[in-house]
Amino acid sequence: MIDYDGKRFRKVTAGPEAPVAHYRQDGDLVWGSSAGADVRRGSLTGLAAPDGRLTFAYTMVLTDGRTVSGRCESVPEVLPDGRIRLHETWERYGPDAASGTSSIEELSRDAAPSTHRGRS
Repeated sequence: MIDYDGKRFRKVTAGPEAPVAHYRQDGDLVWGSSAGADVRRGSLTGLAAPDGRLTFAYTMVLTDGRTVSGRCESVPEVLPDGRIRLHETWERYGPDAASGTSSIEELSRDAAPSTHRGRS
């Protein structure tokens, strides 16, 4: 099983101002928080499968006051340098309903810390 505890992720195609997600893990339980750019506060809670796949629900409060919720399934890819890239298939519910795919990538340990102020 991949250990996600303490890892930070950012969208692959995004710049340094993009939201950063901080993951925590205890056994198969995974949770996290995010903030940055247009995300005031985000959270996720879900499960990690033995092969490292993640299934979770998420919520976000955006800077314009909208709230967003949905679900996501992530498939891990271990990069040559040992970091993890997660290939996501997501679905958003409600008035801004949408679905799609994206990828987020683990930030290296020596990457500058984010301005994330939320509690894990």
